[in-house]
Amino acid sequence: MLGSLALGTALCATAALTGRASAASPLAASGTPKPYAYAEGDTTVEGTTSTTNAARLESGRTYRSSIGQGGKLYYRLALDATSDAYVSATAVPRPGATVSYADGVKVSVQDDNSRRCSSSAAHFGASESPHPVAAWASREIGPTKYSCQAAGTYYVVVERVDTSGSSATASLSPGDWDLELGYVSEPALKKAGSTKAPEVWNSASPDALQGDARPRAGGAGFATAAVLGKGVWKDGISPGQTLFYKVPVDWGQQFYAGVELGSSTGGDGFVGTALVVSLYNPVRGFVDDVGCGYDGSQRAAALDPLPPVAYDNRYALNDRAGGMRFAGSYYLAVHLAAQVADKFGDGPFGLTLRVRVEGAAHAGPAYAGRADPRDVFDAAAGAPAEASGGTAAAGAGGPGDRAGSGDGGDPHMKAVAAGGLGTGTALLVALAVWTAVARRRARGW
Repeated sequence: MLGSLALGTALCATAALTGRASAASPLAASGTPKPYAYAEGDTTVEGTTSTTNAARLESGRTYRSSIGQGGKLYYRLALDATSDAYVSATAVPRPGATVSYADGVKVSVQDDNSRRCSSSAAHFGASESPHPVAAWASREIGPTKYSCQAAGTYYVVVERVDTSGSSATASLSPGDWDLELGYVSEPALKKAGSTKAPEVWNSASPDALQGDARPRAGGAGFATAAVLGKGVWKDGISPGQTLFYKVPVDWGQQFYAGVELGSSTGGDGFVGTALVVSLYNPVRGFVDDVGCGYDGSQRAAALDPLPPVAYDNRYALNDRAGGMRFAGSYYLAVHLAAQVADKFGDGPFGLTLRVRVEGAAHAGPAYAGRADPRDVFDAAAGAPAEASGGTAAAGAGGPGDRAGSGDGGDPHMKAVAAGGLGTGTALLVALAVWTAVARRRARGW
């Protein structure tokens, strides 16, 4: 996963703008980062060391599990002969864990005769800082596939591995890691189309967005990722912390992102890979990453331009383009290495995100059924509610925005919107709600 981080320092450039810490950043009371935020509906499931009694995973759901040093665990899938299946595993080292460059997690999907459908691995890489990393695997149906095409029992294999692919206990850092597993089902198309990836697209980097940054506090996991639209955003990040953001990108649109780490107020030294920015697609599949060193001066890291979102990207020869195969929410995971604290203090450090979504959205592929979960490939479902005209690209957040909120942050207004009231009545109710909330806040409630 983190192969591109070998060139991370070369991809960094000095930035002129720095961010300031957001008061709403997900920090514990002690100032240390909060633990990874799992989805509220996660079901706990135990992986087995043999396929015989492997627990079944159901599409559209996420699960919690764990894996030990050198572990190799199995989970079961029941697949039809028409749908594509995508399984992700997010590995979360526990507090106090140590990791090496080589440590990682590998995910595979296999049929009942041990034939591998696909696999990928994620490693902590040059930062050598424990943080959530995610890998994915799939069973895909199509004319270019020659195995794993039949309906039947399949197995998800999750392993702790080093960069050589070995799961030998002696080569891995000790301690158990927690896991969050996701399983998404994509239906077949009503009519088969092209099996060739687009070859021509705009690969030039656009000018960086300008303007005052608006505050938006990142979440502590995929499930609580803060929604970002097109614009300049600011947050604060502490050493050892990983912040999650999601950006709705529709069919035909192109996504760009750059992240800047603000200058330090003290300390000295150099951390080789201090900032790690990783991009994941709507099924939590890894797309790309970039790393950046830090010497106390402001630094910037930007993802290389990616192709517009298209169904046929799945036929691309490289994984970066292949990952841009779905519309929906794309996730930015921003990690600041724990080692930064040793040289520059506990922070938090200013973080600025410049997000751009370009191009006109168009209709997606004609699916023969529904995805599971049903809105996973619907960019509109993840769009900020404050965006005008219902477009995700507007992204006009305000100072009161809360992490993961796309409605301006007021849960009372959600109830008003859900009530199906007429316009005049809704306005009166809204006024009453705002008045009541203001009075409560004035009383210190």
